[in-house]
Amino acid sequence: MKKNITINMCGRLFQIDEDAYELLQQYIESLRQSFGKQEDGEEIVNDIEARVAELFDELCAQGLVAITIDHVKDIITRIGKPEELTGDDDEKQADNNEKTNQEKQDKDREDRDREAEQNFFENVRARTAGKSLYRNPFDKMVAGVLSGFAAYTGTDATWWRIGYALLFVASNFIVFPVLKLVHLNGFFFHFNVTFILLYIILAIVLPVAKTPKEVLEMQGKDVTPQSLADVVVEKKAPKMTSPTHNFFSVVLQILTGLFLAFATIVGLVLLVCFVLIAGSLIVVFTVGNGANHYNLPFEIDYLNLPEAYIGHPWVVGIFIVSVLLAFFIPIYAIIHMLISKAGKAQSMGGWQRIIWTVVWVVSMFSVFPSLIYLQELRSEYRQNDEFLSHRSSEPDMSDIDEDFYEGTGFQLKGHRNIGYRDNPYTSAGEYYNGDESVRYMDVYAWTNEKRLHYRAERQEIVKPGYYRLECAARANGEGVLIYMDNPVNHNSTFYHSVPALGNEGGDLGKGWSKITIDSVLVNSSSRRVDYCKVSYGVTTFMNKMPDRCRATWLSATDFKLTRIGDLPEHGAQ
Repeated sequence: MKKNITINMCGRLFQIDEDAYELLQQYIESLRQSFGKQEDGEEIVNDIEARVAELFDELCAQGLVAITIDHVKDIITRIGKPEELTGDDDEKQADNNEKTNQEKQDKDREDRDREAEQNFFENVRARTAGKSLYRNPFDKMVAGVLSGFAAYTGTDATWWRIGYALLFVASNFIVFPVLKLVHLNGFFFHFNVTFILLYIILAIVLPVAKTPKEVLEMQGKDVTPQSLADVVVEKKAPKMTSPTHNFFSVVLQILTGLFLAFATIVGLVLLVCFVLIAGSLIVVFTVGNGANHYNLPFEIDYLNLPEAYIGHPWVVGIFIVSVLLAFFIPIYAIIHMLISKAGKAQSMGGWQRIIWTVVWVVSMFSVFPSLIYLQELRSEYRQNDEFLSHRSSEPDMSDIDEDFYEGTGFQLKGHRNIGYRDNPYTSAGEYYNGDESVRYMDVYAWTNEKRLHYRAERQEIVKPGYYRLECAARANGEGVLIYMDNPVNHNSTFYHSVPALGNEGGDLGKGWSKITIDSVLVNSSSRRVDYCKVSYGVTTFMNKMPDRCRATWLSATDFKLTRIGDLPEHGAQ
């Protein structure tokens, strides 16, 4: 149901439906816009409007009750569109014809392109219909990837190999100069590596057509008893090869031999590095602070792994495991490849290769972050290290003395006016329990006119807390001190005097006395460093000592550091 409207046009009344009215109104408005710029434009529009009214009269005379949109369209066609009435129709028609011709040419070109594209894909679909993509082990140069693509597409494998070689050569002679011009020659290495890795990934991911069924699927043939039998017979029958194939086979054999020789050398180098690193780690964690005397390779002792392990065992563990895996996996892969080439073992399966590759990549990505973190920790350890490493000249020690000091971890920080004898820094025979085989620190002044100058110190890596130092010592004069440094404060060192009893008396006998320094706070000034270096030992001098040492000899032994309590919850102040 449509609604009719009564309109007045040139003094006449007409019944017209809504759609027809809207179209008529748009037509009159377009006429006003087209003729509005002309001098007699308004009169032309009025004449056209009068003509429309006359045509409406003719329709009404025929008995028409209401004018519809079809009547309006017919009238517009008879009178003409605005552009036809203004004389622009010819030019626009020419433009339209030219545009139509161009569109027709573009459409024809698109149709040809679409047809060529469709033919290409139809050709590809026809070649690959009913086929599965496998690596072809019966016509392979390296891993059978390219010959697998050739079988899948129904083309010659030789052209795939030539194309791959040409692309690789073109990347060296075309891509590299262009990248060098724009200062992106560093990207060339990654480009080449990616180019090679693509083949390696395909060799890992694509399955090998081993069984007759897989060979038929690779060739797109139906799997029937007869076709399976044909594949078995074809495997046993000798194949005729082309001269091109023979040439590539010889080249490949030479390259394979060179590759195996290179892989053997790389494997031996990696194996030596693996053994040296493993041995160095054992020495570092066994000897501790004395590892720097062994000239370890790769400067593993430089990382202070034993100290970092106390507070950050996970970081050290990840670093060690990642480093060992980064060397072990390539060694294992090379050895397995050489054994399989010799026919002594089967080659790795696809999933085994993927797993080893993923583990190796993860280990490589774990080495560098953990190494950076250990370097940052070492930097903070050095900043937090509050112990002076002043050394005097190297002492003239006997082998027995050197073994004793290295074995106990003590180092001489001061040694002057020490008496000459076979073993001037140690002695045995007067141990407090009567065992004459026990060796201990024992020094005496060369002459009584000169004061004894001696300091032996040991450092330990400990967790923060409260500690107690115990030892046994004796001296024949005042001025011999047992000390322990508090790492929280540079100027806070705890001292305890050794009783001047000579070699008689003492609570342990033979002049020996038990010395105890109790409840010493040991903490770190850095929030990230959760270990501390504690130094303690025996000395005959200190900066604030009012009197000089009056002893001419001293003995000390059985140093023991014990953790007796945790830090308070609010931390050290």
